[in-house]
Amino acid sequence: MSVPELIVLNKPYGVICQFSAHEKHPTLKQYVSLPNVYPAGRLDTDSEGLLLLTANGRLQAKIAHPKYKLIKTYWAQVEGKTDNERIQQLADGVNLGDFITQPAQVQLVNAADSARLWPRVPPIRERKTVTDFWLQIRISEGKNRQVRRMCAKVGWPCLRLVRVGIGQLDVFSLKLPLGKWQAVNPKDLS
Repeated sequence: MSVPELIVLNKPYGVICQFSAHEKHPTLKQYVSLPNVYPAGRLDTDSEGLLLLTANGRLQAKIAHPKYKLIKTYWAQVEGKTDNERIQQLADGVNLGDFITQPAQVQLVNAADSARLWPRVPPIRERKTVTDFWLQIRISEGKNRQVRRMCAKVGWPCLRLVRVGIGQLDVFSLKLPLGKWQAVNPKDLS
């Protein structure tokens, strides 16, 4: 079987970004049966959405390394009420203690757009007394748990995090169902 140069997986919640067996979580091996492909970047176990995989080491490094400034687009469902000042804090860069984030592009996601997402399994815990809303956050860094940490730092705990885009690829135009993958042209990233 010929392995495509680049594939994109719509990773479900709870799947760990490794192929070797894990005692608690399903792995990528349960979704991608191609030999010798590896994640180009990571997506936390409790995050969902687009994950790129390749067998090409140079391509993997180019995708994952921050110097190439590949934009990743996240939709974060956060707890609280909208506040332009906090949105501006996220956009300007947030001091997370171990580093200050680069400026981000941040905007609200309207309810009709967020309804396009698949249901999360298991669903998030909803509380009648606590409001929530969706933010779109576009960054080129992608350090460990960065978007979750950014949101928490400005007082908006992240309830659900979905990576909806990497470069020019996005989950909606790909029409990629949850847990499925497809081959893409690396040129489609930029």
